[in-house]
Amino acid sequence: MTQPPFATLSTALAALGIALGAFAVQLRADGYEQYVESVATASVVMLTTAGLTVVTWVRHRRQLNSD
Repeated sequence: MTQPPFATLSTALAALGIALGAFAVQLRADGYEQYVESVATASVVMLTTAGLTVVTWVRHRRQLNSD
């Protein structure tokens, strides 16, 4: 059984969340206020998903170690 790619997935999601956060800041600086909330929300969702992926990874490793 191969190890699921938790590290790759969580890193990619975190990078996307950080990029979207930076994009939201840039949108605010450029005066595109109507888009800031949507992009910031997407950023938070990506970072939360990355965190939950790490939690799943830890739980998966504990389950493998207990077997």
